Amino acid sequence: MLKLFTSLQNQPWVLGLVAGIIITAFNTFGALLVFFSKKEVSQKTLDISLGFAAGLMLSASFTSLILPGIQKGGVVPVVIGIALGALFFDWVDHHIPHTHFAGRHEGGGNRIGALWLFIIAITIHNLPEGLSVGIAMGSKNFHQAIILMLAIGLQNIPEGFSVAFTFFANKMGNKVQSVWMGIKSGLVEIPLAMLGAFLVSWMHFLLPYAMGFGAGAMLYVVNDEIIPETHKKGHERLATFGIIFGIILMLVLDMMIGT
Repeated sequence: MLKLFTSLQNQPWVLGLVAGIIITAFNTFGALLVFFSKKEVSQKTLDISLGFAAGLMLSASFTSLILPGIQKGGVVPVVIGIALGALFFDWVDHHIPHTHFAGRHEGGGNRIGALWLFIIAITIHNLPEGLSVGIAMGSKNFHQAIILMLAIGLQNIPEGFSVAFTFFANKMGNKVQSVWMGIKSGLVEIPLAMLGAFLVSWMHFLLPYAMGFGAGAMLYVVNDEIIPETHKKGHERLATFGIIFGIILMLVLDMMIGT
């Protein structure tokens, strides 16, 4: 895999495209699991799996974006990037109407139907993931970029499943329609990965800012969206252990691939 990305280092669009397709494939696999699921999956299972996804993203934000960004450009541009990433997605969260996994509405009321609110929420949620993978690939630090790509891919499995199952459980469609919705939820990551790879390849001075921005965006989504949703149904202890397991797995991946 390292040889593949190294061979594409002078083609940022293709680099981002390949990475985006890979992380989307993980999301597709997660969505397809709905075909094999029972009519009901316990909320406990969903909370643990989303906690696991949150742990992967939290750890990846530091090991694959923040720390490498500091090594490349120093603390100040990375900190500025983190703040901008968090502020930008806070603005998006409050100004674009959408609904969260548990039905909490944001950004302007209920004029848009529940289906479109859910689709918009999925898109917002996946924007920083694709962008962060693209930025990491554009940095040409392929060891860290591959680790981040795998981490995002792994956390896309429970996310893809959760999106498809939530769609199905709320009777927004049958299993085929729900799986398709889960698959579509990850497609936005492909163009964002391409954009991230291109921007940092074209404007090298932006790299530490961009890595901080991607990390700040992911940290905002994890803390504003994923963790609160896993703590609403009385499973916060198990969800917390899911987070810890995700962090541990990310550190193991970092140790195995980064050496």
